[in-house]
Amino acid sequence: MNILKTFIPSFLKKTLLIMFFFIFLFLFTKYSYAKYASIIMNEKTGKIYHSINADTRNYPASLTKIMTIYMIFDKLQKNKISMQTKLKVSRRASLQPPSRLGLYPGQTISVKQAILSLVTKSANDVATVVAENFEKTERKFAYEMTKKAKSIGLTRTVFKNASGLPNKGQLSTARDMAKLAIIIKKKFPEYFYFFNKKSFVFKGIEYRNHNNLLGSYFGTDGIKTGYTNASGFNLVASVERNGQRIIGVVFGGRTARSRDKHMIKLLNKFISTKIKTPLIRTAKLSEIPSKRPDFISYPIIQKPKNFPIYNISHTDDWFIQIGAFKNKLNAHIAAKKARNAAPEQLGNLPASLQKIQKQLKNKKVVNSLWRVRFIELAENQARSVCAELWSSGLSCIPLPQKRLN
Repeated sequence: MNILKTFIPSFLKKTLLIMFFFIFLFLFTKYSYAKYASIIMNEKTGKIYHSINADTRNYPASLTKIMTIYMIFDKLQKNKISMQTKLKVSRRASLQPPSRLGLYPGQTISVKQAILSLVTKSANDVATVVAENFEKTERKFAYEMTKKAKSIGLTRTVFKNASGLPNKGQLSTARDMAKLAIIIKKKFPEYFYFFNKKSFVFKGIEYRNHNNLLGSYFGTDGIKTGYTNASGFNLVASVERNGQRIIGVVFGGRTARSRDKHMIKLLNKFISTKIKTPLIRTAKLSEIPSKRPDFISYPIIQKPKNFPIYNISHTDDWFIQIGAFKNKLNAHIAAKKARNAAPEQLGNLPASLQKIQKQLKNKKVVNSLWRVRFIELAENQARSVCAELWSSGLSCIPLPQKRLN
């Protein structure tokens, strides 16, 4: 009898554990990464050079904000608002999860500031501010977004919010996003330059654009990145060469870096055959700096005052360090905070946790710390992430991989 009493609970525990494991595995497999999709399209002719799963519905994530910005441009063009129009922040908007500007209830933000923050920082709180000021509720605004999307030919797109934050009903396709990029450029040529902005300063803090192709891939002039755990890393890119514009869309990248590399590979393949111009622009002698800027001394783990954010190269051999901690748990917590603060850059990128030992002056006592880094980043991505972490009050240092030790 006693044997049965001990055996049954133990058996049930094991059964429940196995069930939870398979449920977790199912959910992780189904929702952690989107289905891969991509398309390369000629803006002028509409010709498709490349297409894989282009009509498969996926989560657009912050690519949604392209449509939100479309709605802003539409009101500007119709003179219903101006760049100086003030948008009021509600409590609901202020509570939106990162990425965000950190707005507070009752605060106001101008339309121009809203556009810049949506393009560069991809601020979710600002997306909600726009929605609520235009249609009182975000739900109603999303309905209007969907209605407008259908009217311009985005046949497989449905919006449920203005930001792209997770919602099972919010869906689009690579083809629809490519169409949207083309339409927003043609319909609002006077405003499209916003998508080429590499940074945005708000209340003294500089936020760098998440689109890492800007400034690093010749001819890129927009337009938007997106990430949620369910969508993976998405990107819509616009590249102009010799008067022709190619639109590229990638859904479901595993990391921002791999997504960018894949996009460049696709663009190189089709631009090189369709547009006869060098893929890499060679710098003139007058443009080459005489001296490379010095890096900050190592191993500082706090944001230095007036730390310069240079845009001097775009290699893939950089990392960021976010601190060194006394125990491994605190190191994991710090890594999670960094991902949450910069989801469109770090997302599900695994952190590198390394135990380091520093011998004190008496040479007998050893101080052990857990160092937290995110590695294998492009330089502009590393600097962009640090700028975003600093704005959230977190420490961060961008450094070249050759300094990794």
